[in-house]
Amino acid sequence: MIPNVQRGETALSALTYLYNRAERETGAHPRVIDGDCHGMPMPTNDTAVLAAAVQVSPGRPSAHSYPERPIMLCTIRSSPDLPPPNDGEWAKISRRVLGAAGLLGEGDRPGCRWVALGSAERQVHLLASLVHDDGQPARSLYNLNMAVFRECSRIDVEYGRRFPDASVTVRPMNPPPAPKVTVAITGKPTGSVVAEGARDDLSAALLKHAGFQQIQDWYGRRHRLPSGTPAADRVAIATHAAEMLRAARYTVDLDPALDESQPTGPAPLASHAVGTQLLDITDRIRAAETGADLLPVLDQLLHPEHGALERLREALEAASEHVCDLDDEAHPLADRFGFAADFVAAAQSELVDSEAEVRRVCGSQPEVPARSAAPAVPDSRTAALATSPVVDQAKTSSTLGSGTPEVNRASGPSQGSASRSR
Repeated sequence: MIPNVQRGETALSALTYLYNRAERETGAHPRVIDGDCHGMPMPTNDTAVLAAAVQVSPGRPSAHSYPERPIMLCTIRSSPDLPPPNDGEWAKISRRVLGAAGLLGEGDRPGCRWVALGSAERQVHLLASLVHDDGQPARSLYNLNMAVFRECSRIDVEYGRRFPDASVTVRPMNPPPAPKVTVAITGKPTGSVVAEGARDDLSAALLKHAGFQQIQDWYGRRHRLPSGTPAADRVAIATHAAEMLRAARYTVDLDPALDESQPTGPAPLASHAVGTQLLDITDRIRAAETGADLLPVLDQLLHPEHGALERLREALEAASEHVCDLDDEAHPLADRFGFAADFVAAAQSELVDSEAEVRRVCGSQPEVPARSAAPAVPDSRTAALATSPVVDQAKTSSTLGSGTPEVNRASGPSQGSASRSR
């Protein structure tokens, strides 16, 4: 069973398309196989009446949530290697597909309006409203498409078992791709999602149906998601495209970060465990809904003794010292690490009272006195910093009101070598 799911604005335009196509191919109008239009008549000789029976008016309650494309047209074709289903079997198949898509009734709530139309011997057309009679939408496009394809795959296997002597190979309208052809769907560092590999018309149609946009340039035919696609939608679209391509016998290399079946979130990297921990802090900051949620996460960064900034400053300081231990001639590189440590110290000084500010801005708990940074222990690089062009630039920016603090080791946290609990 190969489904083709489309969405449109009006049931009348979808029926006009179906009737014109049926007249060209068979010379007869489609026939109603099954349907539920909540008591409305379903004549096949009057497309206007049939369209009015299926489509829910946007003037009903909760019209503010009425989607832009509230009509689904799903054409299902049976395998040419199996006997064609009769009208009774098509009716059962139609209800199974619509039920899997969440368009039939659940509990006391009636389902969406729909009608199943037969035209050719091996296909059925499901015309359904994606809006309930109260004006509320049924479900999103991406979940709808995936549900339809998965259920059709199950039906295809079950239907094929009834005919053990027949082949159940699904033959798409275009020839299937060669087994060695692979479609790679990957996420780029910029946040975009690109599908590359097969360049035939079938793969292009499936990717476009999933939501990809086609690009044709000197690199050939490629597909990518529109810019600004939300992260959750990128995963849903990429997973849906991979499922359709695999159903059409393509080999798909799907980025694990775009696979809904994989655990959410980035996979930890054993070789960069510290970076993974900082990434977790970033995610927790973005997920904080109140100041009370945000403060303990920021404390992981800003604590004057155990925070991430202090540990980073210590690591850069240690690198500066150890580089010279390894190579007596590496003073320029040691200075670069030292200057970086001083800039981190300046950042700590700039943020020393941020806890109280966060409490005030976020309307959190009553303000408490801000923690003070421990006094710094001057070292031999203070004189070098005074002549550093990088530091001079930072001082100039601070003078002009850029908000960048003047780099001064005396304003940073403690840099003594006394042992601490880690």
